[in-house]
Amino acid sequence: PPAPSPAAAGAPSRVQTDHGRALDTALLGGPRTLTIDELAEKTHLSHDFLKTYWQALGLPILGPEQASFTEDDAQALRDIAAIAKTEQLSTRSLTTLVRSVGHTTERLALWQAEALVEHMASRHELDDTSARLLVLERLPSLAPVLEAQLVHAWRRQIAALAGRWSVEFSDARAVDETGAGELPLPRAVGFADIVSFTTRTARLRSSELSDFVSDFEAGARDVITAAGGRVVKTIGDAVLFIADDVRTGAQVALGLARAGRDGELENVPPVRVSLVWGRVLSRFGDVFGPSVNLAARLTAEADPGTVLLDPATAALLAGDADFALTEKPPREVQGLGQIAPVRLQRAYSPGS
Repeated sequence: PPAPSPAAAGAPSRVQTDHGRALDTALLGGPRTLTIDELAEKTHLSHDFLKTYWQALGLPILGPEQASFTEDDAQALRDIAAIAKTEQLSTRSLTTLVRSVGHTTERLALWQAEALVEHMASRHELDDTSARLLVLERLPSLAPVLEAQLVHAWRRQIAALAGRWSVEFSDARAVDETGAGELPLPRAVGFADIVSFTTRTARLRSSELSDFVSDFEAGARDVITAAGGRVVKTIGDAVLFIADDVRTGAQVALGLARAGRDGELENVPPVRVSLVWGRVLSRFGDVFGPSVNLAARLTAEADPGTVLLDPATAALLAGDADFALTEKPPREVQGLGQIAPVRLQRAYSPGS
């Protein structure tokens, strides 16, 4: 077909505009009919509040004359403003809550959309552009199901979190016994790091690299969840996990080491694993603290398919008959000084 004229290439066609409006109706619950001034009038909220919310959500604010907002946007803003007033949320707290939603859903939307593109390209033997156009066609029917799954998953996750807190803090005391300045949450923290990741992936095509990373993340999550731990995040070639007690953390760490060593994680080489018990700070869906830094360093010191502990964590497991501990020679670890790591293994029992 002939190439589009410069004028046509520089401006959306009427068909494209109509298609965009149809998608808005399907995905946003209605057309974008409100400017920011009209949104402020309808919600009785200041422009500063609206801009802070929208930017925290990770979305651009177009020109003041641009009809960018929907009736559902107005309702969402009224709802969050009411909660902020009732709970007396500071601007910082409110922004953090909104940003958590924006950051998570931005990544989620991209992740799901790219998964659909990959599926359409494979199933219908399409090039990338054609697959994306097909996803656009299917979004109106797919979006309600994905939305319902998101709400369902969030409810289950917040209920699981509430359940853990209910058990852990059911005997909460008015006086904090952790000590001034001490991090609040005792947790087992560990890393599993793919061995020779750079070498292994250097010659992979983009689709192969995607499959490789996806296999590792999915397999590691399955192992961690089955053993009672939780994934904090994946960082390319590594996964950071936590557990509420040191014994569960040990089971998670050994499960990851065994899965990589015995080929239980498909297409993934052995992993180096660490585990450290200590107090952490939980913020922004991540965990922070000296124990996290120590676990990261220990991972680099571990041999493929093995788990390393620090001496303090090893001492907590020393009396458990399910585990075997082997002291390793002290070594100098950059930024942490000299450490004498301890290897964690399952204890051998006859007939096992």
